[in-house]
Amino acid sequence: MTTILAFLFVLGVLIFVHELGHFLAARRLGIRVLTFSLGFGPKLLTIKRGDTDYCISAVPLGGYVKMAGENPEDQRTGAPDEFLSKTKWERFQVLIMGPAMNIILAVVVLAIVLAQGAEIPVYQDGPAVVGAVVDGSSAAAVGMQRGDRIVSVSGKPIATWDDLDLAIGTRPNRDVPLTFVRDGAVHSVTVRPKAKGRFEIGDVGLLPDSAPIVKALLEPKTDYPASTAGLKPGDAIIAVNGQRVVVPQQLTEVVTKNADHELALTIRRGGQELPIRLTPVKRQGRTLIGIVPGELTKSFQPTPVEAVKLSVQKNVENSGLIFRMLGGLFTGETSVRQLQGPVGIAQLSGESAQAGWVALLSLMAMISLNLGILNLMPVPILDGGHIVIMALEGIARRDFSVQVKEKMLLAGFVVLMMLMVTVIYNDLTRISWIERLMPWRQ
Repeated sequence: MTTILAFLFVLGVLIFVHELGHFLAARRLGIRVLTFSLGFGPKLLTIKRGDTDYCISAVPLGGYVKMAGENPEDQRTGAPDEFLSKTKWERFQVLIMGPAMNIILAVVVLAIVLAQGAEIPVYQDGPAVVGAVVDGSSAAAVGMQRGDRIVSVSGKPIATWDDLDLAIGTRPNRDVPLTFVRDGAVHSVTVRPKAKGRFEIGDVGLLPDSAPIVKALLEPKTDYPASTAGLKPGDAIIAVNGQRVVVPQQLTEVVTKNADHELALTIRRGGQELPIRLTPVKRQGRTLIGIVPGELTKSFQPTPVEAVKLSVQKNVENSGLIFRMLGGLFTGETSVRQLQGPVGIAQLSGESAQAGWVALLSLMAMISLNLGILNLMPVPILDGGHIVIMALEGIARRDFSVQVKEKMLLAGFVVLMMLMVTVIYNDLTRISWIERLMPWRQ
């Protein structure tokens, strides 16, 4: 139920804001609006105010604003309040305001999220220096080592771990040129990120130069080996049995596999490295050493003005990433397996809602930006496609015939249906019990 409600909330807000943009622009220019609908198909609820029917329809996967004289085949009187009676510049304003409102919403919502502040891992915005290489990974296969500093991926400069995660994560199962510096010398290799997780994020097996820390000791302390062995809050656990650990998940995995087996930990405390031995114990079906593991973080608390500036910056960066991924679909650099549809968005909405309203708003901001940009794509049937058709008519100095426009719109519809089939297939394969029914996925 949480997933359904979160999905309807996110999608409802995004659709409402998008159609509100078209509606307000039309009303400002004196265009008569016949219908403002959230959803498609049969109308479930209708309220009439003036010339406009405000309604909620049965299929909640979109919405529309119907204006008088909007389509060439509509019955027209030539009245000045009809859409096609307006100049191309005025019609452009109506078309552009839907996507523009989604982009504005993304900036506003992300600014609200950023203004709340956060604790972020220290390594995240630091240089992409390798702290460990996962055994058997593609990075290990090409000889990468701890201490290597990645400077570029596919010819694009890499300044931080954030940059590296984006560059690698968006290229699963693709050969990726990677350049790094070791002992002052520049080396170039080609790695092939493996697809990990249900969203098939690229991973080459590189981990940051970090370490799990002891955030707290579990109570009662006498029941757990961490306390009796001398571990203290703030200690950094840098190795287990001589193997370096970088993220809390690694430490958890090692502990889980070694119930009743002694572990030799190397910890960092006050700039010194100390050895500690302890034996994990079973408690309530779990293998524990008695700590709450975490990452070394730093506080991030911008002022409202800084939050807005940072939101604009992040949305510009994310827009570049969206365009790069769209371009990669045509060049083969981006895998179609990373595309998501309604089911995937619903799953993410439910997970984000459970994580809290900040996570849900973050998801809403990202989807709103995607919706705004995708609607500007020059595909007939989308806002961007209508704008392109109108621009071509301006260049040709004549309006295209109804038949030509219908063929353009049909081509756009076919493209969208192919895309919809692809993303829904992707969504279904991420549901384990459905994937088991697909023998070709086994």
